[in-house]
Amino acid sequence: MTFTASQIAAMINGRIEGDAEAAVGNFGKIEEAQEGQLSFLANPKYEEYLYATKASIIIINEALELKKPVTATLIRVKDAYSAFAALLGKYQEIMQQQLKGIQEPSYISKTARYGTDVFIGAFAYLGENVTVGDHAKIHPNAYIGNNVSIGNHTVIHAGVKILHNCVVGNHVTIHAGTVIGSDGFGFAPQADGTFAKVPQIGNVVIEDHVEIGANAAIDRATIGSTIIRSGAKLDNLIQIAHNVEIGNSTVVAAQAGISGSTKVGKGVMIGGQVGIVGHLHIGDGAKINAQSGVSKNIEPGKAVTGSPAYDYTSALRSQALNRRLPDLEKRMKELEEELNRLKSER
Repeated sequence: MTFTASQIAAMINGRIEGDAEAAVGNFGKIEEAQEGQLSFLANPKYEEYLYATKASIIIINEALELKKPVTATLIRVKDAYSAFAALLGKYQEIMQQQLKGIQEPSYISKTARYGTDVFIGAFAYLGENVTVGDHAKIHPNAYIGNNVSIGNHTVIHAGVKILHNCVVGNHVTIHAGTVIGSDGFGFAPQADGTFAKVPQIGNVVIEDHVEIGANAAIDRATIGSTIIRSGAKLDNLIQIAHNVEIGNSTVVAAQAGISGSTKVGKGVMIGGQVGIVGHLHIGDGAKINAQSGVSKNIEPGKAVTGSPAYDYTSALRSQALNRRLPDLEKRMKELEEELNRLKSER
């Protein structure tokens, strides 16, 4: 599939400098791109490659002033990075739209229902009373359990498992290997020192426009629902425990773990390898630095770091003081020696 500069410019509201009929078939980094590829320049550190690249079309910022002649066709936009990201999204959408039909072998229950222009890949499994919306894509080896609902334009990648009774909204993307609706970690201690399993009879609800990375695990609720609110973005290798709620447009980086019944507000930013204990409230707009251990509620808008996590600004001051401790110790010894000298002279 190829696109001309004029077609690309129309998609991103760009202004063409050069051959409007120049065509590209794929993408390349500006330092490596070849003829027939599209690239972009947003970071000034890479400007030198603009004059040497073999890319056929390059998206650049409106404000960039050229220092040398450029052989590629240029498309000027207000923000090259955002425009390129939007273009990649449209390209991916076009490629997904080409996937249609039911591949064999696959298993689709007689009670399952699916909408128009869906794709169900080979070896996928759709259980009893499953519903799949229009234009949804279920990739090979996906498992969709009984009574699962999947919305319109949602993409379920290869090897994803969505277990019984879970609900997935519209325009959701779930990447390969993720498990939605596995049992929550619920065990009751017994008098003899053993643990009895507490049945997990709730489900997981994933609202619209959510993206979940590869090999994440989102546990079903003990009772009620584990909820991922609209617009949330979860990275790879994340653990979301039973009855957790993730707020609207919250982002969670890789290897973070959130314990049971914790409520995370909207617009929260959680760094990689963060651990959050159970039954906490994380306020709207809070920021949690990577590798922080959170054991207390966090107020809205608060930034924290460390383990146990505390105020980010205070933590930076403490780190600065820690770095100065050797010098302070040396100074104190010098002062002590001076004081002893003065005492001996009396």
